[in-house]
Amino acid sequence: MNIGIPAETREGLTRVALVPESVKKIVGAGHAITVQSGAGERAGFSDSQYTEAGATIASSAADALSADLVLKVAAPTVAEVNMLREGAMLLTSLMPTRNLDSVRALAHKKVTAFSTDAIPRTTRAQAMDTLSSMANISGYRGVLMGALELGKYFPMLMTAAGTVHPAKVFVIGAGVAGLQAIATARRLGASVFATDVRPEVKEQIESVGAKYVGIEMQASAAAGGGYAKELSEEDKRRQKRMLADQCAQSDVVITTALIGGVFAPKLISAEIVERMKPGSVIVDLAADGGGNCDLSKPGSTVNHNGVTILAPLDVPSGMATHASVLWSRNLTNFILAFTKDKTITLDLNDDIMKGATITHNGEVLHAKTKELIG
Repeated sequence: MNIGIPAETREGLTRVALVPESVKKIVGAGHAITVQSGAGERAGFSDSQYTEAGATIASSAADALSADLVLKVAAPTVAEVNMLREGAMLLTSLMPTRNLDSVRALAHKKVTAFSTDAIPRTTRAQAMDTLSSMANISGYRGVLMGALELGKYFPMLMTAAGTVHPAKVFVIGAGVAGLQAIATARRLGASVFATDVRPEVKEQIESVGAKYVGIEMQASAAAGGGYAKELSEEDKRRQKRMLADQCAQSDVVITTALIGGVFAPKLISAEIVERMKPGSVIVDLAADGGGNCDLSKPGSTVNHNGVTILAPLDVPSGMATHASVLWSRNLTNFILAFTKDKTITLDLNDDIMKGATITHNGEVLHAKTKELIG
């Protein structure tokens, strides 16, 4: 099987789908790999490293995109889909409900498209879970962004000039990103509080050093697989009061909440922001899904009544080397798990493959995306 690695074209995306250590592993399994020249440069991997690992360097994106299986980080543009070979395979984070035009083009080209963000969050699938790998990085970097923006120390310091009290950090959402944010803020010495609509994660929050704050839910907000679902209207009202009180006491608020891993619920209103202390900071890590704060402007930083609101996009690209290594390992695990006789054979009886398959043989198989396309 010939595997192609094109350079990513989305603005600001510095990651690469496959790094040299994975190239060596996949070539050793009997596959050929073509990497577009310069594809790994922004992540710190040179063409010579790829050739030493056994890859062939291609001069154009078209050469890499014409492979039997194409690996990417971001969803392909329609122009990139048009360069794929009819009937080829694609493995990427397609985010199909956000990229309907690309999904239509993939179906038209009869591409079998696997989306890593649709892989079920099961024990067996953990090694292939790019969402968790990237969320871990986002939680870590989000706290560093907040610490740099805040005009205070994070840790308590006892100095000759007197004692400096620790910063108060409030983390909203205790999935992978939230738990890493808690752990990072604690390592920096902050006093950390956290909440999640799934009360069963209280123990996880406390295990990484934060104090749990929350409300008693009238109905369960757990959607399975580590995801949350929308709250009832009454629970939303009660949650809003709790969030307002906690944000007013906090120096830094880190938001990580996503519904189903895709849609960002609006949790922090303008009124909540206006109750916060001047000089405090919000880091909205759900900006890629629209943002958890009403005042967030994805990709920008704004100031409202003295409160700085960061809404960074593609946070993992800020740590491109390790983000690429982890992404590459996730994709490699998928390839090696489902390769038989040097090719990937579609098996819709397998729960991982069934969940990950978005298009095949001219059809859209992913139920939610199919519904949106109509």
